[in-house]
Amino acid sequence: MVRYATTATAAAGLALTALAPTAATAAPRPDVVQQSLDALVKDNGVPGALATVKDRDGRNRTYTSGVGDLTTGAKVPVDGQVRAGSNTKPFTAVVVLQLVAEGKIGLDSSVDTYLPGLLRGDGIDGRTITVRQLLQHTSGLPDYMDSPALSDFTTIQYRYFEPRELLDGALTQKALFAPGTDFAYSNTNYIVAGILIQKVTGRPWAEEVTKRVIDRIGLRHTYVPATGETALRERHPHGYMPRTDTSTPPFDYTDMDSSMAWAAGAVVSTNTDLNTFFSALLAGRLLPAAQLAQMRTTVPAELLGPGVRYGLGLQSRPLTCGGLVWGHGGTSVAYRTRGGVTDDGRAVNIAVTTIPDGPTTKRLTDTVDAALCR
Repeated sequence: MVRYATTATAAAGLALTALAPTAATAAPRPDVVQQSLDALVKDNGVPGALATVKDRDGRNRTYTSGVGDLTTGAKVPVDGQVRAGSNTKPFTAVVVLQLVAEGKIGLDSSVDTYLPGLLRGDGIDGRTITVRQLLQHTSGLPDYMDSPALSDFTTIQYRYFEPRELLDGALTQKALFAPGTDFAYSNTNYIVAGILIQKVTGRPWAEEVTKRVIDRIGLRHTYVPATGETALRERHPHGYMPRTDTSTPPFDYTDMDSSMAWAAGAVVSTNTDLNTFFSALLAGRLLPAAQLAQMRTTVPAELLGPGVRYGLGLQSRPLTCGGLVWGHGGTSVAYRTRGGVTDDGRAVNIAVTTIPDGPTTKRLTDTVDAALCR
């Protein structure tokens, strides 16, 4: 029931209001995201950090900290482009699941159904690996990133790799386990998924991702680099690869040939665009309900963090305030991103301009939690 103040109590209320600080004069409430970004720079030593947070009403707040170029001291550009790394995987998974919805791919069909003879090796047989297992990292395929050709990034910064060359680097290794019996994150799964997309559609993987995902939801600052393209197209902070010898400056790895990541990690984006992508995905704008439900059907993936579960190119992480954040995260040679969206519409994505160590990555993940739970 509404209670109305008497004249006396109303006057008292006005007096108290006069003594209280106004919104204009009250000390501003510390912003947990800005504090966390500043700590990542000051305490954890990342060169630069940037973030975008979207509230339930769809309003975005952007943040920066540190420097965007260690040589010139230039500021981190607001919502600058970064190499989004493995955030590429849900883009690739969406295209595969769209093809499932169109009846062109069966989730539980074998890889050999579409790519006969492609996967053969020590314990590796494409006749026993399903499309679902590729997308969920339960195929047992070893990671091509562990091959000798990728052991020294400083020597391959501008080298072009064919997808088949990446796959061959995996097939020289032994299978990690029998398909469907365990979970192991392997970039090779998404190289195969990219090849699968090309075989089924008859078009390049990058073209299908651009048409079916990027253009469809209007991601104006997101793209797949063209063959041979090495520079970022728009405003961006420089990205740095740490050196073993910490007394020397980090290696500037902003420019690179992203073919080494291809369908597993080549996408360039911004924090705001990644929030838009994951929000559109969970809202059903990219997939029919049946395929989105499959994408959100998860298996334990504790190797990626406490409580993490992995679906089909999509992972969930529990929040300290309850519920889950859905997203992926990504690492390139010189950038790391973390973030995701909640079912009620909140979203956050944070990027740092280096590959951080374990404690720094935990602070990055904790910042995502704090941004969504404040």
